[in-house]
Amino acid sequence: MAPAALADTTTMPAGHTQTYGTRKKIILLKPRGFCAGVVRAIDVVKIALDLYGAPIYVRKEIVHNRHVVDELRRAGAIFVEELAEVPEGARVIFSAHGVAPAVRAEAKKRRLQVIDATCPLVTKVHLEAVRFAKQGYTIILIGHRDHDEVIGTLGEAPESTVLVSDVEDVDRLNIQDPERVVYLTQTTLSLDETKDIVKRLLQRFPKIIGPKTQDICYATENRQLAVKAVAPLCQALLVVGSQNSSNSRRLVEVCEKAGVPAYLLDDCCEVQPKMLQNVDTVAVTAGASAPEHLVEELISHLQAKGYDELEEAEIKEEDVRFTLPSDLESFTPRLHAVRSGTLKTISKR
Repeated sequence: MAPAALADTTTMPAGHTQTYGTRKKIILLKPRGFCAGVVRAIDVVKIALDLYGAPIYVRKEIVHNRHVVDELRRAGAIFVEELAEVPEGARVIFSAHGVAPAVRAEAKKRRLQVIDATCPLVTKVHLEAVRFAKQGYTIILIGHRDHDEVIGTLGEAPESTVLVSDVEDVDRLNIQDPERVVYLTQTTLSLDETKDIVKRLLQRFPKIIGPKTQDICYATENRQLAVKAVAPLCQALLVVGSQNSSNSRRLVEVCEKAGVPAYLLDDCCEVQPKMLQNVDTVAVTAGASAPEHLVEELISHLQAKGYDELEEAEIKEEDVRFTLPSDLESFTPRLHAVRSGTLKTISKR
């Protein structure tokens, strides 16, 4: 007779232990999914389509999520890479990631009717760049070179701004006046990533100053903190989000840094058997641009594979709303929401 299998145990904070038996469990993280800036940007496109009818042009992806973009495209939005693709005089929306002043100037030259869906938190960073450049500071921007948000921020003060992506970039800096240096940050980076870079900046430039409040988006921070909290309680994390979503990729990195495998999925169709091999407890979250219906579909997919216990863990409550652009705020739109629903969960705080 074969010996009885021993349950695996994982050490939890404060000396507790979590036992993994034969039952399979899902821990659904909260907060997850859409942030206020994404909700605002999607609403802007839907309101514009409702008010003016199709086509409405959108420069770049309105948010970095394939499913959201595809749904808005079906509703009549036309996504373009550059303004040259937009007919002169047409209506165009700038994405949540913001644009450089040169793009605004081009839009004016071509008499485009602009609706600006830039996230207010990104706008804050742009305004800081302009202010510090006018005061003669060298601006060190912490971010990833090819990200749309960084391209827009760099464009605000290109002669005064240097980009760094890691500690090694900081070591290579050659600043003309170390007495007048400031740093700003891409809003979707990981807390740990910026912490190490800022620490090195302070070592190299003791008089460097930063923004009055940190640039990292509240939603980015909250979702990362939730991942850190759940990592000791699970054996794998599934993150719903597109590959070009910076904040979603950071969630994967934060979990892997905690020693737990994590996977970024556009939707439940991308779940591979190896991701769940020997996993009794799996955590699920979503990047700030991923719609809730994709999370629901992933939960159903996991439940069909035997993960029949579902627990929702709320780490921090979010109640942030951004107003619409002034030219749309007075309208009462007939919004057609990106599909959503309510999961039946057991909340544990």
